[in-house]
Formats: sequence, C-alpha cells, structure tokens
Amino acid sequence: MTQFDASEGGQPVRPGGVVGILGGGQLGRMLAVAAAKLGLKTHIYAPDADCPASEVATKFTRGSDDYHRGLSAFAEECDVVTLEFENVPVASADLVSRSTPMRPSRLALETAQDRVVEKDFLCGIGVQTAAYAAVDGISDIAKALQELGGGAILKTRRMGYDGRGQARLSASSAQEAEEKARAAYAQIGRAPAILEALVPFRREISVIVARGVGGEIVCYDPSENLHEAGILRRSMVVSGAIDATVAAKAHEIARSIVSALAYVGVMGVELFELENGELLVNEVAPRVHNTGHWTIEACPVSQFEQHIRAVCGWPLGGAQRHSDVAMTNLIGQEAAEWASIAADPELSLHLYGKAEIRDGRKMGHVTRLLLPVAT
Repeated sequence: MTQFDASEGGQPVRPGGVVGILGGGQLGRMLAVAAAKLGLKTHIYAPDADCPASEVATKFTRGSDDYHRGLSAFAEECDVVTLEFENVPVASADLVSRSTPMRPSRLALETAQDRVVEKDFLCGIGVQTAAYAAVDGISDIAKALQELGGGAILKTRRMGYDGRGQARLSASSAQEAEEKARAAYAQIGRAPAILEALVPFRREISVIVARGVGGEIVCYDPSENLHEAGILRRSMVVSGAIDATVAAKAHEIARSIVSALAYVGVMGVELFELENGELLVNEVAPRVHNTGHWTIEACPVSQFEQHIRAVCGWPLGGAQRHSDVAMTNLIGQEAAEWASIAADPELSLHLYGKAEIRDGRKMGHVTRLLLPVAT
C-alpha cells in the first residue's frame, strides 16, 4: 500500500480534518463535494453570504471583500487552506500561512496574478509564449503595437477573465496605432496592461496538472477548447485528436511549470498549438480549472479530488482517462433547460446553485461520455 509522502509538508490531513477554501464560487463548491467523498470537512471563506460553495460545505464564514478581516480566526480552524480563485491578495495568503499551511503558496499567486510577471517567469524557465510588452499608457501601447507588428491584444495586468479586461487592436501606421491605442486603453479602464501579439494558432489546448507535497506529478490528457465571446464553451478529449508528440510536449511544459514553482495542488495550463506542432503557453491558473471539469466523469480521480489529495498531503490518484468525453458550459438562460437536459440519459448535469441567471454567467455544465478509450 502506498504510504503518505509528507516530506515537504508535515503530516497529512487525515479524514475528519478541515480543508479551508478561500472563495465560494462553483469551483469551491465542487472542491467541497470532492473533499466530502474523502471524509474531509470543508470551511468556506468568502464575501458573499449566498455563494454556491456555502450550500455544500461543512462551515461557512462570510469574510470581507478584501479577504483579510477575520482571516486569522478562519485559518486557525483549518488544517490546510487552499483557494478556488487566484486573485486572493498575497497579503491574505501570508496571514493564513502564519498559522496554517497555505497551498498553493504565495509564489504561485504572485506569479499568476500579474500577466507580465507570469510571462517573465515562463520565459525565464524556457517556456515559449507569444511576444509581449508591458505597457503603462497610450504611448507605450502605440509603440509596442508597431514593434510587435500585425494584430495584438491588450489585457489588464491584473484581474480580468472570460474576455473581460481585454481589447483587440491592429494598426498599419503610427497615426492609426495612436488612435487605436487610445480607444483600447479606455476600453480596459486605463489600467496597467500587457500587449500580446496575436498568434495564428491551430487550436487552444490545456493541461490539468497536479503536484503533491513530495514533488510527485500527474497530468491529465490535454483537452481541445472552444471559446465563444471570450468564454469557454466546450472542452473535448478525443483519442487521436491531439498528436501524441504534441500531448507529450504539453505535459512536459506543465511539469516544468509546477516544478519551478514548487507548486502543490492542481493547476490549469492553457496553450496555443501552432500549425507546425509547436506550443506557446497562453496563461496558467493556480487552481482547478474549467477545462478540467470533464475529469469528474472520465477519470478515476477528478481534478477536484486530485487537488484535495495534493493539498492535504495524500497520495495523488489516477488521472488516466477511460472514455472520450465532451464538456459543455451552460451559460445564462441555457441553465433554464435543466429538465430537458436531465432527461437525456447520456448527459451528466452539474448545476452550480447560483440564485440568479444572467447573460454570460456560467450556471453549470454538462458532460457527455463518448467512446471508451481503446486498451
């Protein structure tokens, strides 16, 4: 029987222990469900009283919007603290760490919370990204746009998700670059930003990778991801769809990132596959990831259980896929069709318990198992 390896983190959190989760959205909800499967309790700390995770956790504490006030008392009630939202302030992570192990660590948060820092880190460990430039104003944008050539995308350095805080632009002259820069900068709220060259990629893929406290690493099969209006629409994992050499490269990149960060937990790594098979990292997410929801039905251990195992110092579980699979997000009013979806015997329905349906809001997802993987 495999023994616990707690060489980097003391004794494992045993069944009956408490996992603290910063953030109360759908990812926290699914983490809490996974923890319960392992006989672990969960304590959610989030600013919204009616958040999805609060409905399934053992305990809920309503914290402040800055995730700071009341955090010490919360941390002291937990055996380990993790997160479902990477923009938890680093100062809050430091406060937790004074009394309780915080996984992932502040290094992962610092790296992923600022897109320029993240890109610098990736390039520093030899991982390729799209060409980029840090920008602090209109003149910086116009200059970088000309230097990068062709089209580019302007993103806020911090925050921003599902297409928010982004603006696409291109220019064929210095004058046009200045005009486009002014409009794009206003669109993102005149915040510190990064300008990234647009990449003519074949498709976007992602890898869900987990690293345990002893340094062991497991990777799930890469998924192919389709977006609509900046929001993930569908993730698919189909045998043979992604070349085995490309998949191996993606796994190698993911392993190098979590190793360099001495990361503990699950991470999502988004990549662009170019026509020649080369891979560029788009971004990393130090948490469980939307493109890994398919693992709940298609793998022995889901990304959510894997994350709980990792942060608690347990052995990592099996990530091998037993079936081809497709996961589709339910966005906005699509969740109102729950009855017809539930009536389809080939679909697994997940609803996130959000009280209000809004356009562009992720309300749930459905997973369909396709053909079994050939053995």
